[in-house]
Amino acid sequence: RRWLRQHDCVEKLNMHAILSASTGQEQLLTELLVTYAKVPVLIGELISVEIWKHKIFPVLCRLEDFKPRSTFPIYVVLHHEASIINLLETVFFYKEICESAEDSILDLIDYCHRKLTLLAGRSANGQTVTPAVLVPPQELQKQAEKMEFEISLKALSVLRFITDQVESLPLSALTRMLNTHNLPCLLVELVEHCPWSCREAGKLKKFENGVWHVVPPEDEVKMTKLDGQVWLALLNLLLSPECQRKYHFDGFNKSQLLKLRAFLTDVLVDQLPNLVEMQRFLSHLAVTEPASPKKDLVLEQVPVIWDHILKKNAGKWEAIAKHQVKRVFSPTEEELKLQACRWAQTYSLDMMEALAPDKPRCRVCGVEAAKRCSRCRNEWYCTR
Repeated sequence: RRWLRQHDCVEKLNMHAILSASTGQEQLLTELLVTYAKVPVLIGELISVEIWKHKIFPVLCRLEDFKPRSTFPIYVVLHHEASIINLLETVFFYKEICESAEDSILDLIDYCHRKLTLLAGRSANGQTVTPAVLVPPQELQKQAEKMEFEISLKALSVLRFITDQVESLPLSALTRMLNTHNLPCLLVELVEHCPWSCREAGKLKKFENGVWHVVPPEDEVKMTKLDGQVWLALLNLLLSPECQRKYHFDGFNKSQLLKLRAFLTDVLVDQLPNLVEMQRFLSHLAVTEPASPKKDLVLEQVPVIWDHILKKNAGKWEAIAKHQVKRVFSPTEEELKLQACRWAQTYSLDMMEALAPDKPRCRVCGVEAAKRCSRCRNEWYCTR
């Protein structure tokens, strides 16, 4: 019950963040998350659910005696990860949120790397063949697979926001992104294979806003938000002086990065003019041998959340799964009704209206305002 209350709070925070962002008033939420040091807590919760999906969920699906009356409680756990990463995607745009993550930013970088590796390795259209009739465990696995794809796309956005702050990140975070995980080369893979687009029956389909849709021929060369996130992350990681000083431009990395030149067409550069700098960098890289990075870091921080959870529960996964089957995932009919009511209340229109922030008003005359001050980002005005 305590965990369900916590999930309820995360869900409301997520909805509030989305509604606030839609009106440009997410400042209050970000301040509260920073003040109460909740960003590391959210990252820890995110990784806990990820480990549950990898270690406990497969055991649950294999248990012969697990025949739940409803798969709803398990779906709530699967959905929990999606809610947290969506919340982080909404707030990580702000520098203070990124800085407030402190040492747990390393765990978040590792999390994003795991998700992007899965994304790069999946099939072109992100879909797999499934039986026509799905029994509960298979149905859950299908839902989890679909959710995993969408979570990975959210992780891409979070990673891009982290790279926006390369100047203020700890040295260990830069080392982890550039050399431990070699994120520039992983991003090149995403540019090459583009898992959020595919061709089906001769038509180009792209994944946007949670659905696959057919792209009209005139829009086929149009850059999507996801394409933009990859290119912006590459710009941040390759053009920052500090990153260039730390990255290993060896033969393999150099050959991988030079693949980007084939994708930097005039049409693409017109849509994202910053890519002109990328073209110049790659042209220079092609004819020079960059200096080897200086090994000036003796002590390096390492992420602790993932390893701590794995070590603490090593060898106990099946026992934990069986315990959860009895105590958590086999609720009575009364408990199911209670959970369903709580879920319905969370998503009720009244709740959404209560969470929605008031529309911004002009500081001068008090009427509804559409323009925000570009300097302080706090005050609103009805005219210039």
